[in-house]
Amino acid sequence: WKNFSTNETPDSTGMKGDHFVGKYYVLFDSEYRKQIKELEEKGIDTEQAKKQTPIILEAQEMLLKWENQEPETLALWKKMNAWVYEGFEKSYTRLGVSFDSVQYESNTYLLGKDIVTQGIEKKVFIKKEDGSVWCDLTQEGLDEKLVLRKDGTSVYITQDLGTAIERFEQHKLDKLIYVVGNEQDYHFLVLFKMLKKLGYDWAENLQHLSYAMVDLPDGKMKSREGTVVDADDLMQEMFDTAKKISLELGKLESYSDEEKNKLYETIGMGALKYYILKVDPKKNILFDPKASIDFQGNTGSFIQYTHARICSLLDKQQPTDFSEISLTEIEKKIVRQLADYTETIYKAAESLNPSLVANYVYELVKLFNSFYQSSPILKMDNLEVKNFRLTLSKQVSETIASCMKLLGIEVPRRM
Repeated sequence: WKNFSTNETPDSTGMKGDHFVGKYYVLFDSEYRKQIKELEEKGIDTEQAKKQTPIILEAQEMLLKWENQEPETLALWKKMNAWVYEGFEKSYTRLGVSFDSVQYESNTYLLGKDIVTQGIEKKVFIKKEDGSVWCDLTQEGLDEKLVLRKDGTSVYITQDLGTAIERFEQHKLDKLIYVVGNEQDYHFLVLFKMLKKLGYDWAENLQHLSYAMVDLPDGKMKSREGTVVDADDLMQEMFDTAKKISLELGKLESYSDEEKNKLYETIGMGALKYYILKVDPKKNILFDPKASIDFQGNTGSFIQYTHARICSLLDKQQPTDFSEISLTEIEKKIVRQLADYTETIYKAAESLNPSLVANYVYELVKLFNSFYQSSPILKMDNLEVKNFRLTLSKQVSETIASCMKLLGIEVPRRM
């Protein structure tokens, strides 16, 4: 931004803050690659060229200035960070995501550097002749890991050391679970080993919940190449797809425009979340926006529609008490499925696997729809059976709502 912008801002360009900064992130990488190529053409080998490009040397100098709290660099960093966080907040809000507390690695790198100093004294870390500091993990079957550059600046793992310690000290944690993609498996393996070697007993209570990648029909994309499918674009596509399908199905004549847009948002975001959460975290996902909004398959939309169908049924008549009756086979299956709710939630929590909840509620919904098609409810002449079926329907709707809430998904009362 400092080199390539004309002091433009998110406001002046009409861009969302994180998108705006991301544009310069991509521009940096493009210029970096260009400069590498220019040096290679002068006969410098690739590895040396990567270290000698003017733009990377300038970036390293800025990092040093930032760590030394140089006012101009710090002010620029704060300004651009504010743009990014403002953009992130809009995306999180749309997804229904909130945080109890936020910790910034930029505030913990100094603690991390102090830990490195202590590690040198404990002979956990080794300071080499060029001034860089390393941790030798070859005895643990890993390799040597850089923890401090030769110019004294920190690396990711330096900050992670400080952040882990700060979290445990501030929040008095029993356990700390890192929810990060499987591309970082090795990083966390190294981090946990380091903390153990440094003597932190609670390092035994660190866990990396490693999740697989979400691919799109066009393939997985990388942000530095500028070909990333942005989360905001994907959310908007989900909204547009939900709108298109809902309008094709009709049934929205009585809705106001505001109610329609709220419904499209609920269906779209529900479809996005459910499609991802129904898959075991360790398995890759090929996400298809259109397939995720299918009112007949294993989708959030199908579950939402079933909930709305039951609400419509109960709006016509609420259940009252009933005496002992004989259950049909499908009713028995639904009762058994409802009885498994608590155990399913416990299993999902213990295994850190929300797909257990997603697939549980899908099975419940399948059973209910089979029951709904084969068993008269409002038209049932036997009042005892009628009230039982209304009660059963109500319990199913409440269980659907509970499961979907655990998955962060809203369920509308009508669709």
